[in-house]
Amino acid sequence: MKTETRTFYQAAVERTVLRITETLDEALDLAALARGAALSSFHFHRIFRGMMGETPLEMHRRLRLERAAWQLLARDTAVTTIAFEAGYETHEAFTRAFRAAYGSSPSAFRQGAAEIRSACERPQQIELAARSGVHFRHEPAKELLVRFLIGEVIMNVTIEEMPELRVAAIRHVGPYDRISEAFARLGGLAAPAGLFQAPGLKMLAIYHDDPETTAPEQLQSDAGITVGPGVRVPDGAVEVKIPAGRYAHATHVGPYTELGDCWSRLMGGWLPQSGHRVGSGPAYEVYRNNPTNAAPHELTTDLYLSLA
Repeated sequence: MKTETRTFYQAAVERTVLRITETLDEALDLAALARGAALSSFHFHRIFRGMMGETPLEMHRRLRLERAAWQLLARDTAVTTIAFEAGYETHEAFTRAFRAAYGSSPSAFRQGAAEIRSACERPQQIELAARSGVHFRHEPAKELLVRFLIGEVIMNVTIEEMPELRVAAIRHVGPYDRISEAFARLGGLAAPAGLFQAPGLKMLAIYHDDPETTAPEQLQSDAGITVGPGVRVPDGAVEVKIPAGRYAHATHVGPYTELGDCWSRLMGGWLPQSGHRVGSGPAYEVYRNNPTNAAPHELTTDLYLSLA
């Protein structure tokens, strides 16, 4: 009976997700969605949020913004037209919402993609972190949605005692998915100093702020490389120490664009059910390979979350 009930809820949520993704240009009728799921509005929205990590309205708004970001990169459509298609009545309202989500104005986002960048930098990313992994796709793949339901996502998380790490770092202020800009600057300092030749070095990113409560343009993070005791930190970089302690460790294999989703599942899915509390140390990523020696689907990233 429990399995049958869960299957019923999964089917109801899947139908709703399909409805949302197929009708982004239409206003969302929340009561109709609940009726289509054969549930009361109260229970339907709690079940949907519990499985997908956001309400139907939040998903609808996010997917519209992701579509707008894709249009800014892929088309020459006027920003005002994109704003109207995203459901905003004014250019100003759209700009405020877009800046809150992506950390830059629509025009700056479009211009940034056109600039020549270092090979170390990640391309402009349209995906906004979502526990469900459901994102806007120019050519939707309906058959893939089922496996993204929260109930089907299994995270292999281990609790590990980690040593203190000494890091030479470049501070990045802005959206976390743009930290590669800081890595490009770090590479220009670390290579002449011979830091890449050190045995056992780790390339990592340290995250200092909660993206749920901090505006994207104010997020602080560090692009870093581990250095041994007594090794001089190059001018232009700063020394940061990651404290020793207990950390939850998960590994993500796949494109960097999916890392935000992985963090959302770790923080919003695994952590509340684990019985653990977040510690005073930072959250950080360790990159076991990089785009110069691995295909996007082979990129391997270790996620570490400090535990109390």
